[in-house]
Amino acid sequence: MRVLLIGANGYLGRYVADRLLADPAVQLTALGRGDDADVRFDLATGSPGALTRFLDAVHPGVVVNCAGATRGGARELTRHNTVAVATICESLRRSSCGARLVHLGCASEYGPSQPGSSTAEDAVPRPGGPYGVSKLAATELVLGSGLDAVVLRIFSPVGPGTPAGSPLGRLAEAMRRAMQSGDSELKLGGLGVQRDFVDVRDVARAVHAASLSAAQGVVNIGTGRAVRLREAASVLARVAGFGGALHELDSPPARLVIPGPSPEHPGAGSPPATYPYPDGCGTWQQADVRTARDRLGWRPRIGLEESLADIWMEAACRI
Repeated sequence: MRVLLIGANGYLGRYVADRLLADPAVQLTALGRGDDADVRFDLATGSPGALTRFLDAVHPGVVVNCAGATRGGARELTRHNTVAVATICESLRRSSCGARLVHLGCASEYGPSQPGSSTAEDAVPRPGGPYGVSKLAATELVLGSGLDAVVLRIFSPVGPGTPAGSPLGRLAEAMRRAMQSGDSELKLGGLGVQRDFVDVRDVARAVHAASLSAAQGVVNIGTGRAVRLREAASVLARVAGFGGALHELDSPPARLVIPGPSPEHPGAGSPPATYPYPDGCGTWQQADVRTARDRLGWRPRIGLEESLADIWMEAACRI
């Protein structure tokens, strides 16, 4: 099976590439903007015609799209998350390869959920910010393309490679600074937010399974269990060996507050800095994952403690 992977150098794409390369039946070609891609192509600016010619030459059986942007203004998010997907869909429609499309969506497309509920694929999407809007528009393009396509809506990915700017990445960095400076307490805020954290390696397994399946439409990829950030912080403290106290600050429930370094002493604590939780999903989100089980034969395997241990290992090695 020849697979064209778009976005192989991204946070999720790296693990998808590893998973596909581990399958001896897969011949993988990586397409992206970086110099290390097998083929250099910018989806946000390249023409569908140019991509069609490449598809006809390579003739993949599956195209996996892991590319996109998570931060930036509405224009940039639209360009990288929506226009890019429009280019992929149009190129596949024009091409003679007949490839199946596996597109990575995200739970931000759903927006805020009722606390205690599990969000199924038939929920009406109400994204709470420009990122979710740009990703939902991409999903609608895929679903309306007439292609053999499946959209995997990934909930909150965690594990090795978690960006330092993400909520759990910030927690790990704050803990590293506290331990480095010998602080006996760590003040954190906004820990009441609850998310469905799924390991990136389990996400890669889901992409592999979707590539081999006949499933179409939208499929949620999560664990089916929401975890409070407060609980994740406690687990992170345990795996890190942080023996100090965790004190929660009063803050709006959908915002994450961690202590930031002072300009004079980058390693020391300073008044807490407040960051919005970036996904626009409010205080609660939990996936209904029955479709992934029934149609992909997929279940998550890696627990949150292992994911957090890997996040901490990277943070602890950071200079």
